[in-house]
Amino acid sequence: MSVLHAILLGIAQGLTEFLPVSSSGHLQIIPWLAEWDDFEGNDDLKQAFDVALHLGTLVGLVACLWREVWALLRDGISAVVRRHGSITAEGRLGWLLVLATVPAAAVGVGLRSVIDEADDEVWLTAVMLAVFGILLWWADRRQGQRTAGDAGVRDALLLGLAQACSLQPGVSRSGVIMTAGRLLDFDRVAAARLAMLMSVPVIAGAGVYLFIDIGGWGGIPADARAGFAWGTAASAVTGFAAVKGLLALVRTRSFGPFAIYRVLVALLVLSLIAASVR
Repeated sequence: MSVLHAILLGIAQGLTEFLPVSSSGHLQIIPWLAEWDDFEGNDDLKQAFDVALHLGTLVGLVACLWREVWALLRDGISAVVRRHGSITAEGRLGWLLVLATVPAAAVGVGLRSVIDEADDEVWLTAVMLAVFGILLWWADRRQGQRTAGDAGVRDALLLGLAQACSLQPGVSRSGVIMTAGRLLDFDRVAAARLAMLMSVPVIAGAGVYLFIDIGGWGGIPADARAGFAWGTAASAVTGFAAVKGLLALVRTRSFGPFAIYRVLVALLVLSLIAASVR
């Protein structure tokens, strides 16, 4: 595997994982545009590489929000160990995030073969970019005032169902959660923060599942390991920067520019397909 390709894809993954523009869509479209074939005929290895890049962005997120992530983990575990007494707001939110992971996990495991087949349909990814970009713009027009601390069981289940839709490339996990969050009257900062925090259990779970599925580190060919390492490192660094940037941006700006970007990328891809350039 080309180390340069791995680093460029790692940068793309890190920049797009937490922005509402679909990291999986970009990981599909960029090699398609550039005509890279690093994983030709080896879909399992391609999936493992995608998950490795996602784990890199998870490292970037935890490094950026480590105090908040640690509080959710500490208080969530403490609530189970003690069994008595009141649960803290952080512990309650931590378990709600776990609950929100269930729909995506069930869909991911149950429909894995269907999802794998859809991964090759670039035109479908482009359509999803446009459709869910417009939905994001529409939902973001609401004047929600709820904060992340106001989330309840109903919110966790609805956000989890929305997250399950993101298994289709082009939908965007963070984007669809932000859309659902805005429709549930969360303010823009809360919607973005929930999207980020919901990524922790789902990415960690997917990483463990696929790592075991491919046979661990030994399942990665020796000539691909450098690419895996460099790509993961690149996604971690750029993921850290993306988290910082997004949290600062949403305090004063809407999600509108992301919606416009999604539609423009979709039109570019569909135009290239229609013109038989690709």
